[in-house]
Parts: sequence; C-alpha cells; structure tokens
Amino acid sequence: MGIRRAAKGVGDFLMETVGEAVAEAILTLLACVLLGGLVLIAYVSWSASPRFTIAGAGLISCFLAHGAWQTFRTSAKRPRLGLAALTAALFTATAMTALFLLLYAPGCGCL
Repeated sequence: MGIRRAAKGVGDFLMETVGEAVAEAILTLLACVLLGGLVLIAYVSWSASPRFTIAGAGLISCFLAHGAWQTFRTSAKRPRLGLAALTAALFTATAMTALFLLLYAPGCGCL
C-alpha cells in the first residue's frame, strides 16, 4: 500500500511540474507575441506619419494620466461614470499588461 501511495505522489508531482513548465512556456510565448505586436504597431504608425504617432502617444498619455488619477485619488465616494470609468479601466488594463510584460517578456529570446 505504501508503494502505491509513493508512486501516486511522484506521478502527481511530475504532472504538476510539467504543467507548470508548459504554462510558463505558453505565457512567455504570449508575452513575446504581445511585445512583437506592440513594436509592429509602433513601426507601422511611425512609418505612416511620425507627427500623428507623437500626437497619438500624447493623447494616450493624457488618458492614462486621467485614469491613474481616477484610480488612485482618495475621495472616491461617488461611482465613476462615463469618461472617468473608461480612463480608469484603460489605465488598469495598461498597468496589468505592463506588469505581465515585465514578468514574462525577459524570458523570450527576442530581446
């Protein structure tokens, strides 16, 4: 009975280890694809019109700054509506994407 339990424990451990390795490889691949897509968007945008690229980056920065202000301000007694909710959600999504890339993009070979 002890040998079966030990064999089952070793099998479970191996399955968990392989599952974690596969999941990490998939997340690293996803980070590489996302990073490549962002670089491609920047390249195509810059080659089409550098002025519009700078203007668009400035506009996105304003939206992200407003979203950060809405997210981190202390007097959030009333619910966010309209533009405030949109910019807060955009800031949160951008922050989560940046954190994801910070954790998984260094593992890809494209850097």
